[in-house]
Amino acid sequence: MSEYILEMRNITKEFPGVKALSNVNLKIREGEIHSLCGENGAGKSTLMKVLSGVYPHGTYDGEILFKGKTCEFKNIKHSEELGIVIIHQELALIPYLSIAENIFLGNERSSRGIMNWNETITGAKELLDKVGLKENPNTPVGNIGVGKQQLVEIAKALSKKVKLLILDEPTAALNEDDSENLLQLMLEFKRQGISCILISHKLNEVSKVSDSITILRDGQTIETLDMKGGDVNEDRIIRGMVGRDLTNRYPERTPKIGDTILEVKDWTVYDEQRSDRKMLDQVNLHIRRGEIVGIAGLMGAGRTELAMSIFGKAYGRNISGTLIKDGKPIQNNTITQAIDNGFAYVTEDRKHYGLILIDDIKRNISLTGLPKLAKGTVIDDKQEVLVAEEMRKKLKIKTPNILQKTGNLSGGNQQKVVLSKWIFSEPDILILDEPTRGIDVGAKYEIYTIINQLADEGKGVLVISSELPEILGICDRIYVMNAGRITGEVSREEASQETLMRYMTKTGGAKHGNVG
Repeated sequence: MSEYILEMRNITKEFPGVKALSNVNLKIREGEIHSLCGENGAGKSTLMKVLSGVYPHGTYDGEILFKGKTCEFKNIKHSEELGIVIIHQELALIPYLSIAENIFLGNERSSRGIMNWNETITGAKELLDKVGLKENPNTPVGNIGVGKQQLVEIAKALSKKVKLLILDEPTAALNEDDSENLLQLMLEFKRQGISCILISHKLNEVSKVSDSITILRDGQTIETLDMKGGDVNEDRIIRGMVGRDLTNRYPERTPKIGDTILEVKDWTVYDEQRSDRKMLDQVNLHIRRGEIVGIAGLMGAGRTELAMSIFGKAYGRNISGTLIKDGKPIQNNTITQAIDNGFAYVTEDRKHYGLILIDDIKRNISLTGLPKLAKGTVIDDKQEVLVAEEMRKKLKIKTPNILQKTGNLSGGNQQKVVLSKWIFSEPDILILDEPTRGIDVGAKYEIYTIINQLADEGKGVLVISSELPEILGICDRIYVMNAGRITGEVSREEASQETLMRYMTKTGGAKHGNVG
């Protein structure tokens, strides 16, 4: 019997105008954690969709062997019957159903069409114990956090007698503690003989848990690295991914900082659902022209709530406080008013709030600046094409043409479209919420370069990020938040991960460093 639980041989997959996979080969040993690494658009998710039956047999060339037998999967249900289960980056849970109902959705515990609720609840409890989640199975999934929802997805996979678990960017939206718990759970599954395929851009996590790493580049298999020797580090993985050494993760920057462009004074915001719950409490901050200001904080600290409430009161109720731009008080009571006042907001969730995925790149780029393209009430199509082409070249968006559907782009290129949209609106102040989430190291460098260029043009940039190395690598000054308050403010020179973490867990008001 073969030592490999899975072999994918010479897999080729084409879309109109694009060869996504070209003779890709992948071998997974039984009971190992095998990572797939590569830049956005390298073909990782496409390969897994071929494996799981999302792209059924007949839509690709090549051969799949599972436990030594050739498989021709027609759909996901077909692959799940053999124990191949994929958990996508966008969780497939129904928020209004209970945890138990979600776990057994499509795999119900029933007899003659009637649900056996005792068996459903008992089975859910057993599976929740296996993944270390101590929640009532009757709790609606929408009432628990993203980290716990990820564990519900894994419990759901275990209910299907999983033999090969595929995790696509499982920690992208998780904090450090939840990420660590998930990695430990994967190691436990390995001890139980379950094989795992991990897709992740977080190379420290990949290095920590992987037995082997296969690197894809431009839809082709580049190499498979054995991690047991101990001589494979992050730089070695990056070299395989991008085809060269990436000596600096962050571009060189010499700040050209000018006068204060934005002041936020005594900003207080209450929760949209519970009017007695204060989400932001007397927040004060300022941004200067040409300055990149970071906001660090644990999940739930209020960072996104701050960004959205400033940007046209897109979040919150009973909002009080003052916004001062260039020394004059302003009102951002609506998103349109915020845009007119020179604000732009790149949301942390580009797929739901940043883009129209079913529309083309051209239309997505022009969305925020349509009045500039209008002749009376009619959009100048030729001018719209020129603008989109200019942005495509300027931000190096990888696409056959600007009429490509935005949803078909890789995550990094989608993020560049979001940035293009806001750059075209010619803002003075950019708020970037998790600007590189789910993006590979090469694309991250390009995004950082764009951020630097925007700051060099005299714009004020506010960056929210859960990755402390990123905050430290690109920001000139950093605010730290906890429980809706600013708990610290430090300059780039004073900042370290330890300093930021100390403020991130601190309660009470801010202690300001020597920030000038």
